[in-house]
Amino acid sequence: MADHPDLVTRDRAVGDVLAARESALASRDTETVPPDEIGGRVLAEDVVADADAPPVSRATMDGFAFDATDDYPLTLGEGEVFPEDDPGDLDAGHARRVATGAPIPRGANAVLKREDARVSDGRLRGKRVEPGTYVSERGSNYAAGDALFAAGERLSAKDAILLGDLGVDDVAVFERFSVGVLATGTEIHEGVTADLDSDMLAGLVESWGHDAVYEGSVPDEGDRVRDAIESLAREHDVVVTTGGTSVGHKDYVVRALADLGEIDFHRVRLRPGKPLALARLPEHDAVAFAVPGKPVGAHTVATLVARPFFTGDARHPTVSAEVTVDLELGPSGFDYAIPVTLDGDRATPLGHASSALAVYEDTYDPSVLSASTRATRADGLVVTTDALTAGERVEVVPYSVLD
Repeated sequence: MADHPDLVTRDRAVGDVLAARESALASRDTETVPPDEIGGRVLAEDVVADADAPPVSRATMDGFAFDATDDYPLTLGEGEVFPEDDPGDLDAGHARRVATGAPIPRGANAVLKREDARVSDGRLRGKRVEPGTYVSERGSNYAAGDALFAAGERLSAKDAILLGDLGVDDVAVFERFSVGVLATGTEIHEGVTADLDSDMLAGLVESWGHDAVYEGSVPDEGDRVRDAIESLAREHDVVVTTGGTSVGHKDYVVRALADLGEIDFHRVRLRPGKPLALARLPEHDAVAFAVPGKPVGAHTVATLVARPFFTGDARHPTVSAEVTVDLELGPSGFDYAIPVTLDGDRATPLGHASSALAVYEDTYDPSVLSASTRATRADGLVVTTDALTAGERVEVVPYSVLD
């Protein structure tokens, strides 16, 4: 492992990010929203079922309800039970017609599908079924007292289904974080170099369910960087800065954060994107993320490390793919996030000499790739500590699950 004792692992960094989120939510105001507005919102209180669902055992197929321990033939009762009906009681040796979704009569424990049944002279015959066949038992969906949602969860549109079934008309959620985005760098401030990070970072924050505002840029001047960060910390819950996070003599951002608050970490064992910092600014009840300036590195650490602060979810669903080329890595001791393009289930590192963007040969060069805007045309990332071998299967994190 390369000797960098001041660097933290990605897991440690994500743990610090989640701890900062928990602290921020603890003092956060709440509001209520209707179920059709819950997408991306963070739940403010547990949701517990106050009744069983279904409230009675129901048929899941059209057919005949009876006690599966009885022997054929069975005496068929008159009429059919529909979802809105009281099914009544069922005597031993009897059966009743039931529609899908109908409550089954008390005393029945199974349903024989209509197409598997034979009815003649009021008598039912059919194949043997086990108790519970085609029956949704009372409380099988959830039981009274079940905790179905936990405070702090980020909700999605599909959660409106269960919340609606629970009868929740107003959902208590935390207010969205207000996020101020600040670009640093004299070359950006004076218009010599385009600011390629701020729109991307603000867009990510918005996609994660919070409110982002671009607050302009400042040159590489220590006092102005500090004053700008402090001003944003007064106005916003979260400050996100771009650039100025390395160790150069004009990199003032981390020094300003240390002066204004407490640095949780500065520099992560992740390439690209290593010089990421997380700070807490207790005097202003704010949190700050200092993101490196190279665009691909900025996106990488924002999605792989900072994202859980906004979503509460550090998981990265993956798809399996076959690597098309051999690829060596640099110094050990780092997670390497390698952008790849996907062609079916084949993954090609974008930037490799064999790809559409040829900026390195057989050894991954995150420093060069991080500055390449075309690298954002990749489909996802392979996050690994090991060299890649052509033909091996790897797990790819699609960008679509991160943005």
